[in-house]
Amino acid sequence: MIRATGITKSYGTLKVLKGVNLEVSDREIVAIAGASGAGKTTLLQILGTLDRPDSGSVFYNETETGKLRGKQLAGFRNRNIGFVFQFHQLLPEFTALENICIPAYIAGKGKYEAEKRARELLEFLKMTDRANHKPSELSGGEQQRVAVARALVNNPSVILADEPSGNLDTENKTGLHRLFFSLRDTFGHTFIIVTHDRQLASLSDRIIQLKDGLIVDGSQEKV
Repeated sequence: MIRATGITKSYGTLKVLKGVNLEVSDREIVAIAGASGAGKTTLLQILGTLDRPDSGSVFYNETETGKLRGKQLAGFRNRNIGFVFQFHQLLPEFTALENICIPAYIAGKGKYEAEKRARELLEFLKMTDRANHKPSELSGGEQQRVAVARALVNNPSVILADEPSGNLDTENKTGLHRLFFSLRDTFGHTFIIVTHDRQLASLSDRIIQLKDGLIVDGSQEKV
């Protein structure tokens, strides 16, 4: 489903990725692990089309993302990829419902359609009663679940998550980890997750170990 070949990336004289090859299947939950500075977030940003590699290619099925430009690339990203970050990145002036709807509006969907989908997700997440609350009125775990719903609102095939539970306490971490697997089983999403969290990595279908800009083990099963 996702295939990256020969991915390199440097910032000045610093070589961050040195020829990464990676394949991820439909409905797979993959954890990318490694020490700080190994290139995990850079790789995730390239897979998510937020950054371009210096060399190499990224394919989503038969679409080579490096050949897309401007609005075409932005539209592809909006339709096919959802993002969840360590810090939820919710807009503080908008309610939970409004935050979830934003990617749908960007995709050109009307208010009725966007809100209908957002309310369905809030119901799935058992947060219907929090729809009209602003981020400052939500707990950390609730804020992150709203961010997950925002990532899902356009029903993308792939969710990319960068340390999604890194800012949560133990109880909320466990709940978020379970949520990812519930979403995969219910909606069929593929997840690629950068994480230092051993519990989340151990739950994944596969662990990809990144070291010094190279994959040193891409086939490790559950630990």
